[in-house]
Amino acid sequence: MMMEHLDTDARSTDARSTDVRIADAANTDVRTTDAPSIGYGRPHQDGAVLDLFTTWVRRTPDAPALIDGEQVHSYAELDRLADSVAEALRGKVGPGDLLGVCLGHSVSLVAVTLAAAKLGAVHLPLGPRPGERRLRAVAEQLRPACLVGEPDLLPPGGERLPLDLPTAGVVAALTSGEQVRVPAGTHYAVLTSGSTGTPKAVAVTEPALGALLQWYRELTGLGPGERHSLLIGVAFDPHVQELWAGLTSGAALVVAPEAVRWDTGALTDWWREAGVTASILPTPLAEPVLGRPWPAGLALRHLVIGGDRLRRTPGPDVTATVHNAYGPAEATVTTTVHTMAPGGDHGAGAPPIGLPIDGVVLLVTDEDGRPVPRGTAGELRIGGRGLAAGYLDPELTARRFVDAPAGVTGTDRVYRTGDRVVMRPDGVLEFHGRLDDQVKVSGVRIEPAEVEAAFERDPQVHRAVVAAEQAPTGGARLLAFVRAEAGADPAALLDAVRPWLPEQAVPAVVRLVERFPLDANGKVDRQALLADAAAAEPQEEALADEGGTPVERTVLKLCRELIGRADLGLNDNFLASGGNSLAAARLLEALENEYGVRLRAPLVLRQPDLRAVARLVEERVADSAATA
Repeated sequence: MMMEHLDTDARSTDARSTDVRIADAANTDVRTTDAPSIGYGRPHQDGAVLDLFTTWVRRTPDAPALIDGEQVHSYAELDRLADSVAEALRGKVGPGDLLGVCLGHSVSLVAVTLAAAKLGAVHLPLGPRPGERRLRAVAEQLRPACLVGEPDLLPPGGERLPLDLPTAGVVAALTSGEQVRVPAGTHYAVLTSGSTGTPKAVAVTEPALGALLQWYRELTGLGPGERHSLLIGVAFDPHVQELWAGLTSGAALVVAPEAVRWDTGALTDWWREAGVTASILPTPLAEPVLGRPWPAGLALRHLVIGGDRLRRTPGPDVTATVHNAYGPAEATVTTTVHTMAPGGDHGAGAPPIGLPIDGVVLLVTDEDGRPVPRGTAGELRIGGRGLAAGYLDPELTARRFVDAPAGVTGTDRVYRTGDRVVMRPDGVLEFHGRLDDQVKVSGVRIEPAEVEAAFERDPQVHRAVVAAEQAPTGGARLLAFVRAEAGADPAALLDAVRPWLPEQAVPAVVRLVERFPLDANGKVDRQALLADAAAAEPQEEALADEGGTPVERTVLKLCRELIGRADLGLNDNFLASGGNSLAAARLLEALENEYGVRLRAPLVLRQPDLRAVARLVEERVADSAATA
């Protein structure tokens, strides 16, 4: 039934035709500010998901489907592995059951994802290290029928079933009892941050995902012979888009090495060596890539960027078509896109988030849900084909998924995003920030209330307030202000919340406070807290008094800014002190800008302390001078 969507002639779509197709997407015949802020994407095409994969298995069984270093797995091999997992779980996991997956990028992850689809189960990607307590909370509150991962990671209890997968030791932990009710037709669920301290699970149907993939294949021209990166964090919903885009197009997925998530130089080298032709990057990783001279010899034709506000456009040397994408998990990954063809002058500053993709309906509304005139800021509401079924919490679904206003066609309900946007007269959307306190860190949406709730689980903590600020080296970082019992240790409080939170939601620093300043409305004044924190940062003179070589002082200053710890010393370890992959990437970029030397992330992260990192820089500077 879906064979017409496999026509590989669509792969000839070039950047110019892509721009024309997107320009037609949203009522661009109305260009006055008197027009209401309503936009319609082009009519969508339905697309299958699992059926398209099995079609490619029949048509090109020996074609590469997954490339992981030296290991190449064909479509037929992936299908056999998925059948093996499905057969092992059949009768224990069935249609509509939640199947949580705690695996990293690997052939095993792809096989289990396919097996879930074959069983009609609801795939719930949790990532390889979701945190012990967070995973236990998911198990208790969402009650998935099955969790797949390494035995020591999974919560205790229940039946354990070994799975025959290339990743040794993977088991399925089966549960019994009543499960959370999942909307009919749900293909996958993904967790987003929740204001109650509990993650929200969004349920996305197969028709919504299939329509997104059909649009994406047309946009990028994915097909046999193409290679798409498998790079996005598994618990982040764009991962679902990149994984299924490859499997439903006849292309090959290429697993990204761990180092590319820290090192933009390693990323572009990998693109070249692996022959990647299409890639999705989180905004914090993409911006440094666009800020460097574009490497020669890349096969990359399409680069999709999303997850946070993009603050720069591609330079004229960029040879790939760059797509600035926007979309919440509640609207199936991607809702709007702004395409920038290679070699063009795309202006300075932040690009817009663009026009609605196929099947999407957009509204910019006032507080009462009425569309505002174009050019007026308001809340973005999304409807149409890509709308999720809702949350696995009916009450929350009723609050956030509401009736569409009268006069809007193509959708009977819309999702309230909480994002502040402006629709220009030509229908293009500009992103102006959040209407509430929700923030994005490293491209991941974070509810400060969830982080605060994690701190307040500790009986020592009376109250916690979490705020975001711009880090001195770029991007956002979270600061936690905690009123606690006397003698509470900030480092111990931070360690206690790590198991409850994803990496991006762990604050950079914890500051103990005796009271919280209030604003005129009687609410905690987060800006005042941030101002006090900034005043407490070490000054340059104090840093110089600590001694050490100039390079050691520079490394220490950068790491204090990146990790957000004023007490950091040269004898401290970067990772153990709270450094993460994004901070490592920014450290490498800052050191290269300062000294003109390029270090690899794995080498830096293996160093025992910051003094050793500085010594590496000094050695590279000396080597460069000797060979000059």
